[in-house]
Amino acid sequence: MTILEVEGLGIDFGGLTAVGGVSFGVGSGEIVSVIGPNGAGKTTLFNMISGIYRPSRGRIMLEGRDITGVASHKLAAMGMSRTFQNLMVFQQMTVLQNVMAGRHLTEGVHVLTDLLGLPGSWRRNRESEREAMRLLELVGLERGAWREASELSYGALKRLEIARALATQPKLLLLDEPAAGCNAVETQEIDGLISDIAGTGVSILLVEHDMKLVMKISGHVVVMDQGEKISEGRPEAVAHDPRVIEAYLGTEAEGAKEHASG
Repeated sequence: MTILEVEGLGIDFGGLTAVGGVSFGVGSGEIVSVIGPNGAGKTTLFNMISGIYRPSRGRIMLEGRDITGVASHKLAAMGMSRTFQNLMVFQQMTVLQNVMAGRHLTEGVHVLTDLLGLPGSWRRNRESEREAMRLLELVGLERGAWREASELSYGALKRLEIARALATQPKLLLLDEPAAGCNAVETQEIDGLISDIAGTGVSILLVEHDMKLVMKISGHVVVMDQGEKISEGRPEAVAHDPRVIEAYLGTEAEGAKEHASG
């Protein structure tokens, strides 16, 4: 089953084409990675899919429903969640509170019930706490649930942000460079986590510069350069594509080729 379909997607800024005519799909429980050199248009593509930018042309389908130009908060309620390159964690809140904050879209808002401390409010908070703890176990942070987020390592904060994104119960999770800035051990934890999430049936669209991570966990890879899609397919096929090697100037792509062959 196809969760996400991107058809001829493009956007112009000031009369200049930033992304032009990109098409691909993401299946249920599939990990699809979008790669390319700096300035290839990957984040711009993500911003269109996640409702931050309105495309100039093309369309985006989520489970067969046209969501082109739909605002981010509405997309979250429809089953799409996203992380960003830069951490967006509430540093002075506890780890548990950060994840619980992500659950507000899946819960009814009953202001009067909360203000009066009625039983419905208590039950909802308990359910939210239990679900948040389950997600913290998934990302390996349950032991630090009551610590302030500011006390976590950088890699742990990355995993916390993923847990909060999962709190909205997404069908499609967009991860924008989840391993950026992580050391080798943290990167290994991240790639294992991404595979585990996909194993639960959540589809994942990933932008990442770490080619070894991409080649290890992806079922399908889309390669962009200068705003255009230049290749797509299985990781091993993409790693041997001359257009991809040329786009990467024979550096990162050669490394990915060796990894895919090993």
